[in-house]
Amino acid sequence: MGKKLNKRIAEFKDAAIIRSKGLYPYFRPIESGQDTEVIINGKPVLMFGSNSYLGLTSHPYIIEMSQKAVQKYGSGCAGSRFLNGTLDIHEELERRLALYTGKEASVLFSTGYQANLGALSSLTGRNDYLILDESDHASIIDGSRLSFSKVIKYAHNDMKDLRKKLSLLPEEAVKLIATDGIFSMEGDIVKLPELNAIAEEFDASVLVDDAHSLGVIGKNGAGTASYFGLTETTDLIMGTFSKSLASLGGFIAGDAATIDYLKHRARSLMFSASMTPAAVGSTLAALDIIESEPHHIERLWANTRYAKELLLVNGFDLGKTESPILPVYIRDNEKTFLMTKLLQEDGVFVNPVVSPAVRPEHSLIRFSLMATHTFSQIEEAVDKMTKIYRQICPEAVTAKL
Repeated sequence: MGKKLNKRIAEFKDAAIIRSKGLYPYFRPIESGQDTEVIINGKPVLMFGSNSYLGLTSHPYIIEMSQKAVQKYGSGCAGSRFLNGTLDIHEELERRLALYTGKEASVLFSTGYQANLGALSSLTGRNDYLILDESDHASIIDGSRLSFSKVIKYAHNDMKDLRKKLSLLPEEAVKLIATDGIFSMEGDIVKLPELNAIAEEFDASVLVDDAHSLGVIGKNGAGTASYFGLTETTDLIMGTFSKSLASLGGFIAGDAATIDYLKHRARSLMFSASMTPAAVGSTLAALDIIESEPHHIERLWANTRYAKELLLVNGFDLGKTESPILPVYIRDNEKTFLMTKLLQEDGVFVNPVVSPAVRPEHSLIRFSLMATHTFSQIEEAVDKMTKIYRQICPEAVTAKL
């Protein structure tokens, strides 16, 4: 390896510093299925760090349909969708997703990350504009970089700032606004009615990333556009299968012409192996459950309301969340790491979010609900969080009292 690259690698100390303090919280191996309780180091731990919002990853029907897909089609497709990797069940899932989201057509990608990468890198070009919420997911940011477009960021969920930024752009330019539906860290929902009205005023197109919205909001969990009744005026809907849909993969849904364009221009589709049969079978089964058993979403929201109430009563700052993503603001990187460690030792798994993902004063514990959590599990987790928070942040507790 070259000396300069070696120097850069040697200068990377972030992980080593956290490890030296015994606070490293990443790559924790789980020895069981992704359920409300998991096994870590041979011990049971309550899982409040999962994106499996509906708790379907261990559902017998999903496992059965995944196994049937492998038995029929094998373990993989050995090629991209563009060439030899299209199965009839890929096309079946695309039809189902188009119906589910209320769009003419959809196209599958191997991951949600690749869906944003493929769409944003191919829909706009060097003389065009991508307008992004400053809190958009990393896949949107990376897709915008690959597009060679001019990238404009507006303040988080601030429609006045969005209007101001759009008003400064050339009228004749191609403009695409890309936003999360439910923001993955803050847990709030995009102000889509205002955003779509502004987009129409300035002749801009809209892509909504529904990674954390599918299975959570909208009719049968169909996402943000459905939630607001704005499916027609939301041009493109992106979604993932690794959260509520209990699988792996992603898609873009929209009008038939745009989807056909993406099939022939999105490089992350054309040059990546297609979704495995098991992943497709699992996703189809998850859609069956979501569309026929609404109690899963109802239970998710009951748990969300209960957990939010308990956390607020115990003095936690949850920001502006409107979803099953509850950001518990600690506002100190090291204390966030420490709280994560102490919680796991006490049998509760949560995720720390620290700089550079957020500013140090915005560091937080990401506490996520699943439909399959029980109220007693939520109570136990909140009790332990409260006890530990009062130990490591006594000044914050005193200030609130």
